[in-house]
Amino acid sequence: MDYRDKVFLTVAENLSFSKAATELFISQPAVTKHIKELENKLNTSLFERKGNKIYLTRSGKLAYDHLRKIRQQYEELDFELARINNAYKGTLKIGASSTIFQYLIPQAIAAFHKRYPQIELFLFNGNSFEMEQKLLDNQLDIAMVENYASQSNIKYSNFLDDEIVAVTGTDSIYAKQKEISTSELLETPIVLREIGSGTLQVIQQAFTQHQIPFDKLNILIHLGSTEAIKHFLTNFDGIGLISKRAIEKELRLKELKTIPLNDFCIKRQFRIASRQGHENPSAQLFREFLNHYNF
Repeated sequence: MDYRDKVFLTVAENLSFSKAATELFISQPAVTKHIKELENKLNTSLFERKGNKIYLTRSGKLAYDHLRKIRQQYEELDFELARINNAYKGTLKIGASSTIFQYLIPQAIAAFHKRYPQIELFLFNGNSFEMEQKLLDNQLDIAMVENYASQSNIKYSNFLDDEIVAVTGTDSIYAKQKEISTSELLETPIVLREIGSGTLQVIQQAFTQHQIPFDKLNILIHLGSTEAIKHFLTNFDGIGLISKRAIEKELRLKELKTIPLNDFCIKRQFRIASRQGHENPSAQLFREFLNHYNF
């Protein structure tokens, strides 16, 4: 595949010359030069500028659709040729929501790299909504999310069980409670993840299913990560609702304590998300690897 085509695809997927330059490890003037050369070759403008932003022209959208398919065919060719020699090659851009990124996926990715060292890996993280958007924008080949929401142009498959639990600091006034009822939960100061978090979405849906008014919760603050909530709880007379898989170390060190919910439990599935239609061969290989990985 011509390098100018690769530069164009990178600019198109970032809608930014500077971001493309960073991703390709070349200068921004070099990116501009390659795009101009491609436009001269195709005899058409591929981008238009509106204010401080750039957008694909009609010709640019057409070029992107065709060149993306050509790139996929090259990836498949490289992958199949490598498979013949049992030496898998390719690139794989993985996105993971915050809990999965921090507590689950690093070891799995290290094991995958050890087994397939010639597959170049890129890992991105954010909340579930952000990862789904990056997937739809072709910035990721595969994403691991923890929300319930399903978008029609994304296909999902479960790969791991999880549970959201009520947690408090061991020095909290709530640490001696053996369980917490729904009525007590509504009165207790609580800290939760931020809007857009898959964890928060799962909690909201669980409350709705059990006819518990989520808007009646005594929410003190929303925090942007599970780590922030864990640190907050060590000096907070209240509880947090977070993934059980995220607190194994703190439970072992007796820094945090779980309080069983009396009336219900919040189960969920971590899921693998990919775009409908064609899937990067390396993404297929990674999906199969995860389904057999011992978390």
